[in-house]
Amino acid sequence: MRFINGLIFVLAFTLVGALNSSAQEGDKPPPKNPKFDAALAKRLGADRMGMKNYILVILKTGPANIPEGKERQEIFKGHFANIHRLADEGKLAVAGPFDQDESGWRGMFIFNVTSVDDAKALAATDPVIKSGLMVPEYHKLYCSAALMEVAGIHERIAQ
Repeated sequence: MRFINGLIFVLAFTLVGALNSSAQEGDKPPPKNPKFDAALAKRLGADRMGMKNYILVILKTGPANIPEGKERQEIFKGHFANIHRLADEGKLAVAGPFDQDESGWRGMFIFNVTSVDDAKALAATDPVIKSGLMVPEYHKLYCSAALMEVAGIHERIAQ
């Protein structure tokens, strides 16, 4: 019996020590990131987690049915020009198409704005939306502030 009581005491003492050690470690701030670049974080609008707010726009098939031909080509030419303009202005973090599927999802924009109204104003400049070929759906998104670096990197890798 003395052995069991002693064993219980040792186990309890070990557990209390481990809990105290964990509590003390939890009281410490997390270690600093040695790669942290305060100037870059500020330039990108990052919070302490390296994140920021954006608006995600899902582009879905719209009501217009414009057949292949000159008019449709001009609309898409304008669409791509608009994407480049918005990216150059720092308003568009990322854009791209989805594979064709039954859901009607065609593509997406991630706008570097925090309000849906601002995103609506930007989306309204796009010829595929103006024409009715696509309709936008808006969602708030909390994501890495590093998305703002994608356009600059893309310029260096696209031939």
